[in-house]
Amino acid sequence: MDWVETTGKTIDEATQRALEHLGVSVADADVEVLEEPKTGLFGRTRGEARVRARVRPSGPRPKRTRRSSPKGEGRGDGSRQKSQAEKSAAENTRPQKEPRAAKSDEASGSEAPGQGTSRSAQRRRNRSGQSGNSQSRDQRPPKEDTMAEGITLAEQADIAKEFLTGLLAAMNLTAEVSVKEIDEETVELSVNATPPTELGVLVGPRGTTLQALQEITRTVVQAKSPSRTDRILVDVAQYRERRVAALGRFAQQVAQDVLESGEERALEPMSAADRKAVHDALTDADGIVTRSEGEEPRRFVVVAPA
Repeated sequence: MDWVETTGKTIDEATQRALEHLGVSVADADVEVLEEPKTGLFGRTRGEARVRARVRPSGPRPKRTRRSSPKGEGRGDGSRQKSQAEKSAAENTRPQKEPRAAKSDEASGSEAPGQGTSRSAQRRRNRSGQSGNSQSRDQRPPKEDTMAEGITLAEQADIAKEFLTGLLAAMNLTAEVSVKEIDEETVELSVNATPPTELGVLVGPRGTTLQALQEITRTVVQAKSPSRTDRILVDVAQYRERRVAALGRFAQQVAQDVLESGEERALEPMSAADRKAVHDALTDADGIVTRSEGEEPRRFVVVAPA
């Protein structure tokens, strides 16, 4: 029977449509997946699944014919004896290596007159030649390890900026990407637009989408600079700056409550960036210490009296 092609949102849906069209169950059909739905940005699904199916043929399988062994040879010991005989013949045809001189002859000096002197001289020449070669190899200038240093921080920033610019164009978002070097090993890329509300899709609830965007950008840079990747930060509509300021004010209020009550207080689970903002805000606070406890993704900050 001819093949039948069907489509669906998922492979199971497309397969079910094909089975309904043929009027058979999956056990009585041959199904091939021609195309799977693709996963787009942020988990969105693009395209449809496409399969083809047909009724499985019910004819008997053709019988296999066994090779007939030559007369006089069995399938057991005879074949093994033949292979061993061929192996022995092949080994006998290999060229034999010349036997090396015994060490006792070299030590006792039992060579013919003049032969020991020539061999000793040959050994001295060989040793001198080997030492000369090793000396010449040592004197060669070492090759520069170009992959040790990798690309510069500015080049990494250019790769990240190109990726973010392409992403904005693919999402039909009009925005500008600016680059700022924070220190020798850290660069921040800021995405800004007017009005900034259009960029909310890149931030997400509590910055979760922004965190994912930053990790994707780092991965793109690492793919083009496997030997060295510095710290790449991504900010959208100054969200991180506003978030750090708000966390700083919140941390100061919590520290005041801890000083008045004398009891430590555990904050809600936060991301690593938010925990760092709390620690930094209370670094110089008198009578207050902070620490992180728990396991990711439920790790949190504890503010306690010193």
